[in-house]
Amino acid sequence: MENQELIKQCEAKAREWMTSPLYDAETQAEVRRMVESEDKTELVNSFYQNLEFGTGGLRGIMGAGTNRMNIYTVGAATQGLSNYLKKSFAGRGEISVVVGYDCRNNSSLFAQTAANIFSANGIKVYLFEEMRPTPEMSFAIRHLGCQSGIILTASHNPKEYNGYKAYWDDGAQVLSPHDKGIIDEVNKVTVADIKFEGNPALIQTVGEDIDRVYLERVHSLSIDPDCIRRQKDLSIVYTPLHGTGMTLIPRSLALWGFENVHCVEAQMVKDGNFPTVVSPNPENAEALTLALKLAKEIDADIVMASDPDADRVGMACKNDKGEWVLVDGNQTCMIFLYYIIMNRKAQGKMQGNEFIVKTIVTTELIRAIAEKNGIKMYDCYTGFKWIARQIRLDEGKMQYIGGGEESYGFLAEDFVRDKDAVSACSLLAEICAWAKDQGKTLYDILMDIYVEYGYALNKTVNVVKPGKSGADEIKAMMQGFRANPPKEIAGSPVVCTKDYAALTVTGADGVAQPLDMPEPSNVLQWYTEDGTKVSVRPSGTEPKIKFYIEVKGEMGCPKCYDSAHAVALAKVDAVAKSLGLDA
Repeated sequence: MENQELIKQCEAKAREWMTSPLYDAETQAEVRRMVESEDKTELVNSFYQNLEFGTGGLRGIMGAGTNRMNIYTVGAATQGLSNYLKKSFAGRGEISVVVGYDCRNNSSLFAQTAANIFSANGIKVYLFEEMRPTPEMSFAIRHLGCQSGIILTASHNPKEYNGYKAYWDDGAQVLSPHDKGIIDEVNKVTVADIKFEGNPALIQTVGEDIDRVYLERVHSLSIDPDCIRRQKDLSIVYTPLHGTGMTLIPRSLALWGFENVHCVEAQMVKDGNFPTVVSPNPENAEALTLALKLAKEIDADIVMASDPDADRVGMACKNDKGEWVLVDGNQTCMIFLYYIIMNRKAQGKMQGNEFIVKTIVTTELIRAIAEKNGIKMYDCYTGFKWIARQIRLDEGKMQYIGGGEESYGFLAEDFVRDKDAVSACSLLAEICAWAKDQGKTLYDILMDIYVEYGYALNKTVNVVKPGKSGADEIKAMMQGFRANPPKEIAGSPVVCTKDYAALTVTGADGVAQPLDMPEPSNVLQWYTEDGTKVSVRPSGTEPKIKFYIEVKGEMGCPKCYDSAHAVALAKVDAVAKSLGLDA
């Protein structure tokens, strides 16, 4: 590595860790190994910055160092959050928080560390006895009347990662002004400030008592229990990918009335190394390999998978040729909202004040469904905290009936304020039962949607740029797009540009108008004359920049899918090529 000054700075920070009595011997040995190594790459990546407590909390690779997930970075985050809670709720007799965690290596250790720190600061802690889904932790905050909550998880990231998500009293991840207030407090904390010695009297273990109430509330979301009774033998294959879904999703499916659920046994084992998959991400086909193998063996009707903290759901179904195909996140969100709207209408459950929410990078076909059915739809930023914000803003005035994002997250209820694979898997099974009741499959329902509302193909291109150099490259790419925005994409003129950092929308005439969003965000969008939409944003949780491409088409009949899809695929490739990407 050529930057000797940076190496010196990192070595200086590392030697503080090696010599201070505040760090344990195991940590100091790991730091010493990095300092003494000839290759300084690991040292620089571990110490070149402090792991940032961002608006969503922490997420990073586990290990020693200021830029790593360890008990000291988790400790600083928890001490800072404790300080902010004590300021924000100074008038309360008791401040309380929920602490949950997933299956990842060190998640239990980090959760216990956080519980000790909260309690040492005089804060009551409800600590889950074992791993539990993120949405249940969100539910518990509201159910127990807590002021905050945290979950130790890195969602679907690779096994080297862990993370720390912070939630507020509404059960949603923190937003302004609390996010920035917490960040300010965390940034003030030194290791010497962290109160690691817990107060056991303030730590209460929870588990089945919350599970039971949560599952009952999830069951209340069933729209058509009669079709489930008729199709209770629907053949379901489910995998938790070694994660928290195994604790509740099979139970929820049984409570809804499904009696033919087959779990992938090799993946019903809690393991933070995720030994049966390359990456525990239900968005990836590889992660569903064992589930699809079982589905073919038993001729199942549906395959569903949840990620390690059970907030995202991936699915696969058979197409009209009997081949198993994956249903992507945009299709997933669209199917859920279509079913909820159509069946609430059919059963006379609509009151006229319902609304749905999608994120700005999610398919525009959802807008078409909402408009045709007279349902209010909101667009919000990526991340379920923004969907939760909209629910909160309209609480008591309008009825939230569903919302989702292209990254396989969906929320059908308002008693949880984060995406929820427990309710999503249960509702998905009901949709399949409803389809089978009509002699159809989930794939047939998807084709029906395309025929009625138009066809669209969505593809996300991820450009991975790890480390400090990668972060610099991503920053330069966004600056370049702003300085020289495309005038046409794949031969079609750009007629609208949205810059969410500047909060402006610019039409084909070059005139910029204000963009109505709650705060700036580092996202760019281009809309072309032929209906193509391209969104660009750096990931907030991984070292990558993401390009979301949506192209439109038409389907005259369900059998027209293959030809419409082929045309759209070629268009996506052309769009990617025009942006200098490898699709």
